[in-house]
Amino acid sequence: MLTSNTLIFLLLGIGLFGLIGIQLFFAIFHDRVVSAAGPQRALEALLVDIDSKRDLLRDVETELAERRKRLENIADIQAEYDATKRQLDELKLEWSLQDEKRAEIRKLTVEMETALAAKATVDADLATARLDLEAVQDRIVAAERMFAQIELMKSELAELERQITALREEKRDLADSEARLEEVNQSLAESERELAHLSGRVEAARGEFELMREQQAAERAAAVEARSELANVAAKLAAAQEQISSAERSVVSLEDRRAALLAKLAHLEELAGNSADAGADPDVSKQVDERLKELSLLPPVLSGLKEWKDRAPENEADALKHVGDRLKASGLDYPDRVVRAFHTAMKVNETAQMAVLAGISGTGKSQLPRQYAAAMGIGFLQVPVQPRWDSPQDLMGFYNYIEKRFRPTDMARALYQLDFLNNPKSEFQDRMLMVLLDEMNLARVEYYFSDFLSRLESRPSAKNVEKAELRKDAEIELEIPMPKGREAPRIFPGYNLLFAGTMNEDESTQSLSDKVVDRANVLRFAAPKKLKTATVSEKLPTPEALSAKRWSSWVRDSKAVEEKPLVQSSLNTMIELMSAFKRPFGHRLGKAIVAYVANYPLSDRGQVLHAPLADQVEMRLLPKLRGLEVHSFDDPFSKLRDFVARDLEDEALAQAIEDSRQAAQDGSGQFVWNGVIR
Repeated sequence: MLTSNTLIFLLLGIGLFGLIGIQLFFAIFHDRVVSAAGPQRALEALLVDIDSKRDLLRDVETELAERRKRLENIADIQAEYDATKRQLDELKLEWSLQDEKRAEIRKLTVEMETALAAKATVDADLATARLDLEAVQDRIVAAERMFAQIELMKSELAELERQITALREEKRDLADSEARLEEVNQSLAESERELAHLSGRVEAARGEFELMREQQAAERAAAVEARSELANVAAKLAAAQEQISSAERSVVSLEDRRAALLAKLAHLEELAGNSADAGADPDVSKQVDERLKELSLLPPVLSGLKEWKDRAPENEADALKHVGDRLKASGLDYPDRVVRAFHTAMKVNETAQMAVLAGISGTGKSQLPRQYAAAMGIGFLQVPVQPRWDSPQDLMGFYNYIEKRFRPTDMARALYQLDFLNNPKSEFQDRMLMVLLDEMNLARVEYYFSDFLSRLESRPSAKNVEKAELRKDAEIELEIPMPKGREAPRIFPGYNLLFAGTMNEDESTQSLSDKVVDRANVLRFAAPKKLKTATVSEKLPTPEALSAKRWSSWVRDSKAVEEKPLVQSSLNTMIELMSAFKRPFGHRLGKAIVAYVANYPLSDRGQVLHAPLADQVEMRLLPKLRGLEVHSFDDPFSKLRDFVARDLEDEALAQAIEDSRQAAQDGSGQFVWNGVIR
């Protein structure tokens, strides 16, 4: 045992002396290298240094081989260390029985720790030697690079000598040219006199040109002002006509309202006189039930939805396939891109409150949502908008003070039945309903729908709808007088409701307000280039009800795509373009765009980004450009077209933008988005 330890110490001593020698060698070598690093030495001396460095490299490699051999000896030492450790384990076992061996075990432990420290030192020295070798190799490479530079400088010197020879020849030619220069100077003097004469004529022409430019600018400003005045006059005329129509309607209804107000006054006086004992009146509940009787009735759309069978669970792709099959069976031909866009617009009703389908009459704007709802298993309620609508009562209903009863619309009944949070008797907790405002711009949308749209926008997130304090601002309080102690019923339009609207673009309709455009995905149906006919199936399959939980499982969080480079760069480009168009947008629209991209249906190759981003340019940005003078925004329009074609890879949309701009230039000069044909 003692002989083995002596051998270990002997080997470690030899290794340490070897390491000291290597360090001294590298120190001397380093000094030599530093002293030989003169960049301006002669070529012959540099070649000698390179040869000496190569000899040194061979010496270092020889020394490295010797050190590797020593490392093999260290590996043997490690093996001996492992054997010693096993012996130590045996000694520890005997330690509890033989006290006389404890001192020897402690001694062995110290020796092993010393050996480990020596091994670590050797490893560190080896790493240092490797670093020094790499530094030497780097210096050799630098020297070889310098040699190459010297060769290059020699070739450049030869080229300079050739140039000097050429310059000497040019000098001789220059001496010959000086004689000609005198002649040229004389000609130049004559040319200067003629130039002075021509400069006077140029200044005169420039003044005439500036005068013409000012006249042209004045004429253009006058044209713009005239066009603006014409638009103002047309707007005032339309407003005057609307005021006349409103006044006529008011005159017709004033007498009826007077009678209703008198009846309401009598009713309020009756309530005031009986307020003391209203809570104890056993007929109060009966009165309340009577006033809400018609609100509790099921509208036809829910009566049919109640009879539908539950649809078997399916994924989103299969559901969209059912939509395509039903559209074909109905004789309708919509591009797959349009169906996906409408489907996505329905899914993002938390950030975009509705989808608007615009275009000329007869392009299938109403049939798409109807057949989509039937194929998906969603109830469908069509609400035809009337030109006389001017208040939210036209949408939800009103309280008849003469009959003392609330007269709800089918939409109010449907919303009340689907509001399982405020209506415990609801039988439609897991059902979906789509409400279509047909020809919504026959009346001014801000009159009858603005308040309702604000309620939809105020809804808390789908995760927090059960908190009454958060959904309070989104609830619709029905205008129904109630006895003391009773609150008027409230309706919460939840996320099981989908809202869409259609608008025909002709002279009989009103344009959508900015509030609606900012909160809706606008799908514009372009006029077809050729008419198509299709066969309608004799019998369409009976719809099966889609689960609201299944629908919500298809909705994806925006975080899935908001950090994608294409999404971020596209958003930044959209912001810059809309600022250039003087139509900037804020965080709400940016959030809605990202939500649309995140919820676009997955394809066979996974998440799609180009198509939904192009859709948002079409549906959210282009409608905001209506009325722009295209000649004043040539550069932004060109950048928008290039962005759509190059970055979003949608050549059809880019061409449609260019066509709409060209149509504006050939017509009124104001941009109108005419849609894209897919």
